[in-house]
Amino acid sequence: MGLFILRRLGVMLLTALCLTFIVFWLTNLYPNLEKLAKTQGNFRMSDEAVASFLGDRGYLQPLPVKFGQWLGVMPGWVTEGEDPSQTFGRCFDAGTPEDARPNRCGVLQGDWGFSTRFKDDVGPTVMTRLALTGKLMLCVLLLMVPSALIIGVLAGMREGSKLDRSLSTFSIATTATPEYVSGVIFIALLASSKFGISPWLADMGLLDGKTLFLGSATSAMADANFWNFFLPVLTISLYGMGYIARMTRASMTEVMTAQYIRTARLKGVKFSDIVLKHALRNALIAPFTVIMLQIPWLLNGVVIVETLFNYKGFGWLLVEAASNNDIELLLAVSVISVIVVLVTQLISDIGYVYLNPRIRIS
Repeated sequence: MGLFILRRLGVMLLTALCLTFIVFWLTNLYPNLEKLAKTQGNFRMSDEAVASFLGDRGYLQPLPVKFGQWLGVMPGWVTEGEDPSQTFGRCFDAGTPEDARPNRCGVLQGDWGFSTRFKDDVGPTVMTRLALTGKLMLCVLLLMVPSALIIGVLAGMREGSKLDRSLSTFSIATTATPEYVSGVIFIALLASSKFGISPWLADMGLLDGKTLFLGSATSAMADANFWNFFLPVLTISLYGMGYIARMTRASMTEVMTAQYIRTARLKGVKFSDIVLKHALRNALIAPFTVIMLQIPWLLNGVVIVETLFNYKGFGWLLVEAASNNDIELLLAVSVISVIVVLVTQLISDIGYVYLNPRIRIS
């Protein structure tokens, strides 16, 4: 197991480095750099002024050099000014004493760069938004995973039954309904003071406020509670729930037709004991991988929901970085996304080995 983990870690690091280099190359294409120069300077800048702006800030260096500087394995660029006090570089501002100028500053040193959109360091900006989306993801997983597994197991226990058909129809409907559709429906039904259930409950005196739930999750960024956080959590959970439930149902159906299950039933073992003690563990092997794949989707795929409910998390940050051509911020968001994908895949592989004894023996 230890050798397996080390090999997977080596592959993961190599993959992360390659994917990061590709993202770095795409974000540093000259049209993006030209747009950055005109955004930070003047949209009427001439080509010579753009080239001067980019050259003074190290953007026109060879790509491997820029990538090494961004990682922090190569010395940062330095632009000499006419006056020594006007000299500045990647790792220090103008006016910094020469003995206080660091030689290297990059990801390995904990320096992710400066955000031109938020006028702040990239690292704290990304961590703040990542924590907000992490809070949302945790609530979604707590609702989505148990519900999906219960639906899938109940549907797969008796293939072709009315319960199976009903739950399968529900699963397909939730997966086929985009988040922006279900989110709007929930807001109209549960968070509107003029339409849906809320006015009816208010007329009956069953509501203290104007609506059953809050249609905006902005306040949940500081204080998440059932009133302001339930609708975005429910919207995301329903979309992912159907896929996990369908995979669980298919796996459960296959296990229930296995020879050892038939033998147990012929011996008169109670049906509930067959499901809980014999079939359930094997049926959860495939859904476990699917559940782990939901985490990268939750990290970047909640852009629509975060926008719909005005929740400024990691997905919202990705949109802001891309739309404002914030290269340093976009790089950081992309790298974090790559790391999350690879780490979840590693956890999925390790968990699959533990859940499947046949792989452990081989």
